[in-house]
Amino acid sequence: MPHDHKALVLDFGGVVTRTLFETHDLTEQALGLAPGTLAWRGPFDPATDPLWQSMQADEISERDYWRTRTREVADLTGRPFTEMADFVKAARGADPDAVMRPEALAAIETARSAGCRLAILSNELDLFYGPEFREKLAFLKDFDVIVDATYTKILKPDPRAYQTCLDRLGLPAASCVFVDDQLRNIRGAEAAGMQTVHFDVLNPRRSYDDALRLLGLPLPVKGDMT
Repeated sequence: MPHDHKALVLDFGGVVTRTLFETHDLTEQALGLAPGTLAWRGPFDPATDPLWQSMQADEISERDYWRTRTREVADLTGRPFTEMADFVKAARGADPDAVMRPEALAAIETARSAGCRLAILSNELDLFYGPEFREKLAFLKDFDVIVDATYTKILKPDPRAYQTCLDRLGLPAASCVFVDDQLRNIRGAEAAGMQTVHFDVLNPRRSYDDALRLLGLPLPVKGDMT
């Protein structure tokens, strides 16, 4: 199959960007908090993050998790963070490129250079990050499709979310490789007939290598991920 009849479909937060769990030091510096103030570690230390465990058990949504963390940071800083986007913009909005995963950028360039189509399928791209954040990321201009539930109001793993992305790409599900860090969303994509990679935030390189292999593409050399 020609590469232009294939697509790499990515979740955004955690897959394209480093998670907020990984950038506590940057957040603390940006918000004037003492080092070590932010102790919640999500997938990096689930045993010490009961709220994360509740989300993984589907007792609360991902949005519920981050609403709670946003309120906590607002209380710590005395800032009026009423929305996740307010928190994220304050924490990392000045230099979005600093929190991009180099593995993501390398894989995106590999897929783009081979002629594959590119898509973002996110539940909360602008809700969490704000449109100004996205406008600062030049590489997103190479994406053919961005489906953001901030506007569609259809959240993964609702089948309609995947179908919307496929319709806009104009490709069959089996020609698309979907990458997401939430298992519920991966299961939704599998039900839609897409090839999938359950992204491992503990090993981003391996996850992107798996996605490129499914697309039949060569793997970037390690030195390209800078």
